[in-house]
Amino acid sequence: MNFFQKLFGGSSSPKPEKRFYTFTVKCKRCGELIVGRIDLDNDLSVEYDENGGEMYRVRKVLMGENRCFQRVEAMFEFTPKRILIEQQIVGGEFI
Repeated sequence: MNFFQKLFGGSSSPKPEKRFYTFTVKCKRCGELIVGRIDLDNDLSVEYDENGGEMYRVRKVLMGENRCFQRVEAMFEFTPKRILIEQQIVGGEFI
């Protein structure tokens, strides 16, 4: 097995990729904790400003599993390198 790993350049332990951004919110109405996840490869939408700069945005609407049915809306902005710049929430608070 080591021969093939050396031949094709593979390593014995793959490097973990940070593909997901995980966050937790607390519903304002019932206090339930809700976990959300953003796929940094597929969920982000690119926006360009007048100077040609890039910014990535995503909006997630979460609802808990209790009988509250309150929607918690979270908005995020990321740099082109997928670094979080800003986060906003309606109907809850970030934990």
